[in-house]
Amino acid sequence: MDLEEKIAGEIVISDDPGSTMRKWREEFRITQQELGRYMGISPSVISDYELGRRKSPGLKMIRKFVLSLIAIDIGRGGEIVKRFKKNYGSDAIMDIREFWRLVSREEIVKILNGENLNEKADMKKPVYGYTMIDSLRAILEFNSNDYLKIYGWSNERALIFTGVKFGRSPMVAIRAHPLKPGMVIFARPENVDSLSIRLAELEGLPLVVTRLEDGEIIKRLRNL
Repeated sequence: MDLEEKIAGEIVISDDPGSTMRKWREEFRITQQELGRYMGISPSVISDYELGRRKSPGLKMIRKFVLSLIAIDIGRGGEIVKRFKKNYGSDAIMDIREFWRLVSREEIVKILNGENLNEKADMKKPVYGYTMIDSLRAILEFNSNDYLKIYGWSNERALIFTGVKFGRSPMVAIRAHPLKPGMVIFARPENVDSLSIRLAELEGLPLVVTRLEDGEIIKRLRNL
């Protein structure tokens, strides 16, 4: 079961959803103030839910609550998420998710305030999910089985690499492997070199650069 589904499910079926929300917030070691800032609501609203002063939260509120917990943790390094997601194998896989609807490459670029460096790529094609990967950990830890895990249910997905300097290593690995993603995204690279762009052109893949922090990337993509 996906961690998001586990948390949301516990809240929905709980006889005391507010106390369950509090349990998970404290499990993630997030204060009401920090969570409120991230969700764009007053900390008193969170307190009211937790103490039962407000009626049970609706599905929209629960989804926003859960996504915020996960995104804040990812922004801190993902300690709690990793603890609950050991079934993903290597810690290099920071997050993995399938989309609930059809999403185009072009939409992903817009959502992440990205810049596509391969103008030849077809941006109308759909992607069906995303995987965020810690590039350095992947180099040090990945085995062949871990490489297959990054593709989830479909290889037509966005592979998001953090900790990238020039982008050569991820693009060379993609070029060498028969299984290809739907698009490649570098989060805050130092400088993408011409070889990386050329490899993206040869594979027909969008090569996108975003300056967003990891937690914000997770938040935006999980809201799709």
